[in-house]
Amino acid sequence: MESDERSNLSEREGVERSGTTGAATRKRKEWDRVAQTPAFKDLMQRKKAFLVPAVIFFLVFYMSLPVLAGFTTVLDGPAIGEMTWAYVFAFAQFPMTWILCHLYRNRANKWDRLIDKARQEASKERTTS
Repeated sequence: MESDERSNLSEREGVERSGTTGAATRKRKEWDRVAQTPAFKDLMQRKKAFLVPAVIFFLVFYMSLPVLAGFTTVLDGPAIGEMTWAYVFAFAQFPMTWILCHLYRNRANKWDRLIDKARQEASKERTTS
């Protein structure tokens, strides 16, 4: 008896059996419509084309220092006076991070234009549907 009362109450309040509200369902449908636009697909492809190599490069560059310094003698030689290659490599990680951040920021500005285009395409589909 109690479960019947709850289901009736849920239906009156606009809550579906899955626990999501009608507004959440509408948002999900709207998100699905945006995700199907060519501009959004292009955005995701461009982001992946930049982010995957950038993350791989960052991780390899970052993890190379402890591996090379801890397990090899490659970085033991003098680079500039008494400074070894290990210090040069370690200090190079700062500019590498700044450069990657700068590249990401520039790309993100371009991606913003694709986001606006995807929104426009989705709103055109909403008005024609």
